[in-house]
Amino acid sequence: MIDIKLIRDDPDKYAEAGRLKLIEADVAGLLETDAKLTDARRELQEARTAQNAAGKRIAKLSGQEKADAIAEMQSLKARVKELGELIEQLEPTFRERMLRICQPPAPDVPVGQDDTENVTLREEGEIRRFDFEPKDHVELGAALDIIDIPRGVKLAGSRNFVLKGAGAMLHQAVLRLAIDQMIERGYTLMTVPVLVNEAVMYGTGYFPLGRDQAYLAERDAMSLVGTAEVPLTGYHTDEILAEAELPRKYVALSTCFRREAGAAGKDTYGLYRIHYFDKVEQVIVAANDEQASIEFHQEILANAEGVLKALELPYRVVNVCTGDLGQGQVQKFDIETWMPSRDSYGETHSASRFHEFQARRLNIRYRDAGGRIRFCHTLNNTVIASPRILIPLLELNQNADGTVTVPEALRPYMDGMATIGPPA
Repeated sequence: MIDIKLIRDDPDKYAEAGRLKLIEADVAGLLETDAKLTDARRELQEARTAQNAAGKRIAKLSGQEKADAIAEMQSLKARVKELGELIEQLEPTFRERMLRICQPPAPDVPVGQDDTENVTLREEGEIRRFDFEPKDHVELGAALDIIDIPRGVKLAGSRNFVLKGAGAMLHQAVLRLAIDQMIERGYTLMTVPVLVNEAVMYGTGYFPLGRDQAYLAERDAMSLVGTAEVPLTGYHTDEILAEAELPRKYVALSTCFRREAGAAGKDTYGLYRIHYFDKVEQVIVAANDEQASIEFHQEILANAEGVLKALELPYRVVNVCTGDLGQGQVQKFDIETWMPSRDSYGETHSASRFHEFQARRLNIRYRDAGGRIRFCHTLNNTVIASPRILIPLLELNQNADGTVTVPEALRPYMDGMATIGPPA
């Protein structure tokens, strides 16, 4: 959420942010509602003050003066009731419009319509060229009996899967490697709920705009999360932290649930865009400092790159354009890993910074050295998400005989297994 004072001071800036992000935001309508609400609240306060003053005068009056004061009192009482009802009507509209206002992007975010206009910052690692006809991850998974998509679909419908044997071990190994690396980097490991109240979804910015992508437990007004970012960021809701306690650096492994409404084409093939997956997520809650946020953004990006380098996977980092940014993101860097079956890079990580957008919605604050209460800055990034990362892991490490070589970094987590072969 944005400070309404900033929107009042520069409405064009926030209207432009919505235009650049391709997100409809009625700034003019918000300011109109805000003005009505401000006027009604001011008049209500004045009417209550006058009502109190009239009440005190009545006891000292008599005759016609007292009758006139009582009539004035009744008129003020009616006006107070009328204004209270008006405020009750205006507040939901004000809140709904506020929840749709976009965070302006950073100056160095490229302007563009969609992910085809993201700007590549750098490429890392060497893309493997095969001297045999490689299989895709679905073919490899079936031949090695480690991925079973048909039975996953039988159990839960389209875009579901089952990992088994060495496939499940590889999945767990990747997650454990990522967790260990993050603990070594000083992040606090958390276990958090994946079914949360809707207030946390609104607070982190996933509602109202992303509501159609969530799995809802409507009877209980709860939602399954699409990322551990939600409970990790919401962990300090309605708290005032001490500046000396910042930054708070958290990491969590969670199962993530996404409806992926509207997904189609090659993205729905195999394990790329599925309804549930496991992800190690990193979140930083920091002081309200622009330069520090930029540095933390680079830190969380480097954390994810460290895992990919340990896995020896080629990838690129892109600066995400305005049209591909979320409502609350100031800037986002995606990491895309090379996937032979797509003959291109595929997104595997998203590193975002939000300034105080999420903290303001969640009411996460801190007391600075001068005693001033300020809203925090928040950032988050994927450390690793699986099974999507299994696509490049399997495809890039396959051998001509149909086996798959396990990267050295994962072997300690797989009882020393160096090669995944077909079932005996």
